Formats: sequence, structure tokens, C-alpha cells
Amino acid sequence: MRAINLANDKKRNAEVGFAALTRRRSTQTTLPNGGKPKNVKFLKSTADLDRLLATHGDLQGVGAAIIAGDPEVDMEKAGRLIRRTRKLYLTQSGDIAYRVNLVQVIHNPDGSEKERRDVAKALTNVNAEFPVQCSGKLFPKAEAVRKFVFTRKYQIRHTSGLTYDFLYDMAKTLHEKNSLMFVGGGKKGNEPIVLTTGGEPYRGFLEGRIDGARYCLILHLTNMELKALPTDSGEAE
Repeated sequence: MRAINLANDKKRNAEVGFAALTRRRSTQTTLPNGGKPKNVKFLKSTADLDRLLATHGDLQGVGAAIIAGDPEVDMEKAGRLIRRTRKLYLTQSGDIAYRVNLVQVIHNPDGSEKERRDVAKALTNVNAEFPVQCSGKLFPKAEAVRKFVFTRKYQIRHTSGLTYDFLYDMAKTLHEKNSLMFVGGGKKGNEPIVLTTGGEPYRGFLEGRIDGARYCLILHLTNMELKALPTDSGEAE
């Protein structure tokens, strides 16, 4: 379980844990003989259309080459089982790119490109010197689900009796207000949350639920805000 330095709205902080929960399936898939299926990966092909076009000139040339032989199939590699993989970036010619500049593309609400900028490799800040802080800004749940797209969620967990009281009070307050609390990192608590060094920055929201002495405190993360598309002035409303 990973650690997060979390502060409440009273600026009291504690190091607690957080983890993503995975749901176990209630049903299982079995083979006709009663055995369990096993997922495997295999190499389908090592060629792509761009490489074939570079070699044979045009689509007609590629088609003729495929009829005459199998240029798209590497008999030594196609069909081999894959056990470990690594992500690589390729150049337009299909060679391995050893130096890659990652670019973030920002889009307008209508889908058109707004700007491009280099992706900054931000440092993780969930367990740093300055805790992840509650801003005091609340969003009713009905409003938040219509305004933000939550892509990740983690359960905040206590690590001792003292941190249980600390997190239970936070969950109880949010449960009673039926709202999400905006949280942020950095010295002022207004910076995006970065889970891992070089990872994507997110805006964070805390949700709290209680049931008697039990509580559930969830950290929702989002990097996308829903906005209405602009309407033409000539259209009738």
C-alpha cells in the first residue's frame, strides 16, 4: 500500500495509505474439460503498410508482392509467443527512436486543436514535504459528475487508530454534506496531484461515506472537464 501525506480542512496532516481496489468477478470461465483458460500473447506480424509501400512503391506493387510471396510475414518470428514486452517508439521509417520528445495536444471543446506544448516531467507530490491539502471548496455530487470526467479513484486507508479517527472525521463531514472536496498539492495546496514522477497531473476530489463506525474515503482524480459546445448566434434556442 502506497503512502500519501494528507491534510484536512483544519491543516492537520497525517501519513496514511491509498490503494486502487480491483473487483473480483463473481463468475469464472472454464474450458470444456473443466480447466481454466490461459491468456497468451503472440506476434502477429513484424511488417506494416508504410514499410511495404517503401519497398514496393504503391498499393498495386504491394498486392502483387503478396500474391507472389509473403513479404508481410516473417516466417522466423510470426506466431511466436510473447512473454515480456517493452514499449518502444518508432520513427516514420519504422526504426527504433532513441530520443523522443513527448508533446501534449490541447483541444477545444469542439475537438479542434488549440495548442501543443512539451510534456513536463513533474515530480510526485503525494508524499512530499507539503501534504495534499483540502481546499475547503465543496462540489455537490450531482454537480461534480456533470462537470468532470473522473478517470481514476483510490481508497484512502488508515494505518493506525489515530489515523482512523482522522480519516473518519473527514469522511463523516463529506458524507453529511453530500459533496466532494477539492484537494491539491504543493505549498499552497493549489497544484495538480502527481502520483508518480513523470506521471500525468490530475485534479483531486475527496468523497466520504460512513456506515456506523465504518467509513470509506475515496480520492477521485480527473484531467478532463466537461464543457458545453458553443452555439452559433444564428441558431434558435
